[in-house]
Amino acid sequence: MIITGLITGAALGFILQRGRFCITGAFRDLWVSRSSFWLTAFLIAIAVQAVGVLALTLTGSIAPEAPQLSVVATVVGSLLFGVGIVLAGGCATGTYYRAGEGLVGSWFALIAYALAAAAAKTGILAGPSRWVKGLWTTELTTIPATLHLPQWVGVAALAVGVALLARRQLRLTAARGPQFSLPARRTGLSHLLLEKRWNPMATGAIVGIVAAAAWPLSWATGREDGLGITTPSANLVGIIVTGDTSRFDWGVLLVLGILMGSFIAAKASGEFRVRVPDATIIIRSILGGLLMGIGAAWAGGCSIGNALVQTSLLSWQGWVALVFQVLGVGAAAWVLLIRPRQKRRAARAARAEATDASAPSPALEAAPA
Repeated sequence: MIITGLITGAALGFILQRGRFCITGAFRDLWVSRSSFWLTAFLIAIAVQAVGVLALTLTGSIAPEAPQLSVVATVVGSLLFGVGIVLAGGCATGTYYRAGEGLVGSWFALIAYALAAAAAKTGILAGPSRWVKGLWTTELTTIPATLHLPQWVGVAALAVGVALLARRQLRLTAARGPQFSLPARRTGLSHLLLEKRWNPMATGAIVGIVAAAAWPLSWATGREDGLGITTPSANLVGIIVTGDTSRFDWGVLLVLGILMGSFIAAKASGEFRVRVPDATIIIRSILGGLLMGIGAAWAGGCSIGNALVQTSLLSWQGWVALVFQVLGVGAAAWVLLIRPRQKRRAARAARAEATDASAPSPALEAAPA
């Protein structure tokens, strides 16, 4: 049964690569272009998974438990993670699937992320991690439990809210008119899977279905959890470094499968290409990977474990992490993208004003000698 981890990961990697489903981009667009289109697609994935997990729980297939909220660890860790994914150019899954496409910068970010996660969970940084997690712990688990409501009420409210957001986005998209697309070179299923641009909201729904299916598949192997990237990545490092095969589980195969699925999708669609960035990008990718690993270890999850999976359980940890990941992305986007762009615009405007000021007046040109 453990092989289902590899199959699930390969399917997820294929979907992420072909759908260009990037959580970093979804968060960044809120700040850079004021667009919530991709965030809505991500919320669709959460809502679909939430409905699936509720159904699986009610039938007794799984019995997930939300963790208690550790406030400081979740807030600070999620902020660090948000900054890190902007520096690295991708979130946890985004880094994996871009590495599968041949982006060398993502290779560096992925290695740094896995090493930092392992160090923060079981290595030299485990002590500071425990200290941060113990600073402010609460008994808060899920939002419905805090409000003394049944879980299904919270899931229903989430589903309705996301449906209304999706409806609004679809109307905005329709108002813009059809998008330009190149003439098709493939036909049939090959065209649909490997050439045609995937609809982001449909991609979000498919990601949600895969995330929901991951629960019983992982549960059947004794790993009582859903999708997860940080702990499996740390376990993979532990296996390589120590030879401790007890860490080899469904989750490790999942992350390996994401790499494999992304590579297959990129090769089949003709998008695989080894791309080597300059030294600045490599350094930034490594720094981003380190912040991602430490931040996710402190917060108890990454953009998948917290922002996708824990949010589907309506846990406080998941939703607090999601908010502060978005804020971390906003802070990094301001420093690295928005502020430099504003400075460039101001410089261009100043040059244009100086040019206009130095040009001769038409009245002077017309005056007789």
